[in-house]
Amino acid sequence: MANMDENRIVASHLSYAYPEAERSAVKDVSMRVKKGEFLAILGHNGSGKSTLAKLFNALYVPSEGTVWVCGLDTKEDEHVFEIRQHAGMVFQNPDNQIVATVVEEDVAFGLENNGVEPALIRVRIDEALRAVNMSDHALKAPHLLSGGQKQRVAIAGVLAMKPDVIILDESTAMLDPSGRQEVMNTVHRLNDEEGISVVIITHYMGEAATADYVVVMDEGRIAMSGTPREVFTRVDEVRRLGLDVPPMTDLAHMLRADGVSVRADVLTVDEMVEEVCRLSSKI
Repeated sequence: MANMDENRIVASHLSYAYPEAERSAVKDVSMRVKKGEFLAILGHNGSGKSTLAKLFNALYVPSEGTVWVCGLDTKEDEHVFEIRQHAGMVFQNPDNQIVATVVEEDVAFGLENNGVEPALIRVRIDEALRAVNMSDHALKAPHLLSGGQKQRVAIAGVLAMKPDVIILDESTAMLDPSGRQEVMNTVHRLNDEEGISVVIITHYMGEAATADYVVVMDEGRIAMSGTPREVFTRVDEVRRLGLDVPPMTDLAHMLRADGVSVRADVLTVDEMVEEVCRLSSKI
């Protein structure tokens, strides 16, 4: 097993097949999530990316191979609850994750089930809501919140358990652009300031472009991996896998095809502006 002081999650030759399925949803995947890393997992529908997320959280047990979460084997039943404390998951639909009628009670739910003493629960609730900028909404009913705010409450509920990893399984898919940005700002801040590892399953290339590392799934296997620049500059290969690239990378690709000497690894608007200014200065 890889050194768990440096890694939060380690998958070794991991495979998973759903009951009665003709083929495996995940096939011979070996990878790791490092301490403090922000990892994006991409793939078209049916590629295996969400199944992989659930294997990381011990919601599914591997058919073959092994997943270690903070040194714990997900196949061992006695470790499942502890694993889910180490690696908390936020799902796609925020309404399906809210279990209480008051925000702070929802954040307390996992703590109460875990038998945490009331005085510490109060501290954890306040810390978690503060971390996601939802303290002012502690006594509100969740149905009064926006989608982005609900997802931040869901993240607070995970944070209250003091996780080492937060796994977001298409957690921005049902949100409007403003809500998506709220959630992404929150998880980046937790990653940067708290050192929490983040695994985000997404089909938004702009979100993936902000990650430290990107893994692209196809037919249950890892088809590509690398930094966002390393992956997205392979535009034609990414598209063959049924995915898009960040808009500025796409623009750079088209400009280069027309003979304009912009960098191939442009990811952001700011970087494209720099390239335009650089070329303009030569005219």
